[in-house]
Amino acid sequence: MNHAVSILVLAVAAFVLPLVASRLRLPAVVLEILFGILAGPALLGLLHESETMSSMAELGFLLLMFLSGFEIDFRKLERGGSGQILVGMAIFLLTLVFAWKAGTMLGHGPFVTLVLATTSVGLVVPTLRNTQRSSTPLGQAILIAALLTDFLTLIAATLFAMVRENGVGWNLLGFPLLFGAIVLVLLVLKRLAWWFPDKFERLFEPEDPEEMGIRTCLFLMFIFVGLSWALRVEAILGAFMAGTAFAFVFRHRGQLEQKLKGFSYGFLIPIFFINVGVHFDVAALTRPGVLTGALLLIAVATLVKIGASSVLLLVGFNARQVLSAGVLLSARLSLVIAVAEMGVRLDLLSRELEAQVVMLAIVTSVLAPTIFRALAPPLHASQPVPRPATAAH
Repeated sequence: MNHAVSILVLAVAAFVLPLVASRLRLPAVVLEILFGILAGPALLGLLHESETMSSMAELGFLLLMFLSGFEIDFRKLERGGSGQILVGMAIFLLTLVFAWKAGTMLGHGPFVTLVLATTSVGLVVPTLRNTQRSSTPLGQAILIAALLTDFLTLIAATLFAMVRENGVGWNLLGFPLLFGAIVLVLLVLKRLAWWFPDKFERLFEPEDPEEMGIRTCLFLMFIFVGLSWALRVEAILGAFMAGTAFAFVFRHRGQLEQKLKGFSYGFLIPIFFINVGVHFDVAALTRPGVLTGALLLIAVATLVKIGASSVLLLVGFNARQVLSAGVLLSARLSLVIAVAEMGVRLDLLSRELEAQVVMLAIVTSVLAPTIFRALAPPLHASQPVPRPATAAH
């Protein structure tokens, strides 16, 4: 009976929550996590852990990672040139330094460095688009920094997990072998697309009864996830790299991206976030110091990003632009939750700290885009920034 009720509750929640979120102008993910907390066993008891729910949540998690790689716009990275990529790398490296110092000051282990280093491209991109700053020098600098941070943080977390689970040894060969397989797939895909352009055009047709575009994406994702398991590499990295490989080969994806998002965000990804809420340790918040620690973690996580964004001062941006960039980069959502779940599984994070990280994701995903809109200089003031443009050459 509990199983049937859980399925019905999940179906209703996946349908209703996005409608409520759009009315409240909140990310749907936030309401999905909060709903999972409310409906979970700790409070209302409408949702209970089951094999079906766990399997759907796991698939939603893999799709979320695939889409994180799939959404990388390599055209923008190429247009930014080497100068903006170097600036983005400098922001990432400085983020790691500040995150390590902050984690040490808070008394946490080194894995928290990666938790604090995360950002959310999924929030950065729509915020820049909605404020018409995607093509401005400031918007490009923020976007490239977010893309590099998401990519490099996930790789670093995967390496950390491999060393934690199996130590330093032959097992680490799985990592370069996975990347070798990715390079091979890239070469094969590019060659096939060159030889059979008509066949590959079908992947992006808006009306395809067999939906070969979605089938190809899922095929690629499961191939890399299976390969990751075989090589003892984190499956989420395989899913992420599968999406990245597809985005690298096919720069113009037409309506395929929207169809894939509709398929994934329509049901499976929301189940993952609801499941995060179901597993949220509500009792942890009542323990001494946990809530205070969460507020401190949120403040420190924001300061880490603002401090790292100070690199932008060296390439011609003013203090207000730097502050707004740091605030938007402090928005965290799916990746920070993924890294936190990885940390709990490897016994690197406590359940109390995971609860604090989930609160960090909820608070920053709501506040950071809003504060950015208020802080970002008017468009006419943020346009004439010549030095980042020249650095690209």
